[in-house]
Amino acid sequence: MHDMHNEKSGCCGEQREPSTGMNDWHERKKAKLICMCLALLALTAWLGFKARNEARQYNFIGVPIERNVITVSGEGKVIGIPDVAGVDLGTTIEKSTVAEAQKENTRIMNQLVEQLKGANVDKNDIQTTAYNVYPNYNWNDGKQTLRSYTVAQTVHVKIRNLDKVGDILGKAGALGTNQIGGIQFTVDDPEKLKEEARAKALKNAKEKAKALATVADVKLRRVISFDESQGGTMPPPIFYGKGGMGSMAADAAPAPSIAPGSNEIIVTVNLTYEIE
Repeated sequence: MHDMHNEKSGCCGEQREPSTGMNDWHERKKAKLICMCLALLALTAWLGFKARNEARQYNFIGVPIERNVITVSGEGKVIGIPDVAGVDLGTTIEKSTVAEAQKENTRIMNQLVEQLKGANVDKNDIQTTAYNVYPNYNWNDGKQTLRSYTVAQTVHVKIRNLDKVGDILGKAGALGTNQIGGIQFTVDDPEKLKEEARAKALKNAKEKAKALATVADVKLRRVISFDESQGGTMPPPIFYGKGGMGSMAADAAPAPSIAPGSNEIIVTVNLTYEIE
């Protein structure tokens, strides 16, 4: 009996070993599941953290950081005396044929160019801006009949010696020039005047900013924005039309008196200050 009991016990012992191995297998499977869940939670948390950072980065890039600022404007004006006159000189000739109109036009314009060179106008300051040939018609009883041809030529001239402007216009009229465009007086190199006007505008804006900061009881920090615009005024153009200078030639009129006046160069600036 004792031996049988031991065999049963032995059998029971052998049965316990598989039971213990099965428990270990379940424990290992359970541990693996826990590890997988923890890894999944960690991945989810990492993805959420990354998405939040990217959203914050987008917000910071897309939306400017709010600052306490003030913006002031300043204006600077400088008066410039013109040293160059620009004028359009030309002829409009009407003849029965193109050849006749061109011949007369060429005669007048060639003489004009020679007169300009004689007045010390550099050849580089004489530029042809237009040369046109077109027919003219008469209308009778609903029918058009060719009447003549017109040749029109224009040159733009820069006159750097303003004392000679009136004399040049008078001689142009005496030669038969019958088209003169608006005379414009300008400063040949306006950049120095613009720099001076800009300096005045900046000084004006800074003074305004200091005064405003004192009244508002704030401190000015650095300038975070700057922009400028430019403008100005000039004398109105002087016009002569067809027949104007032609009549001068016929009446032997004296050279006109030309006044260049002055040009006003204006620079406006806007400054934005960070304040605290």
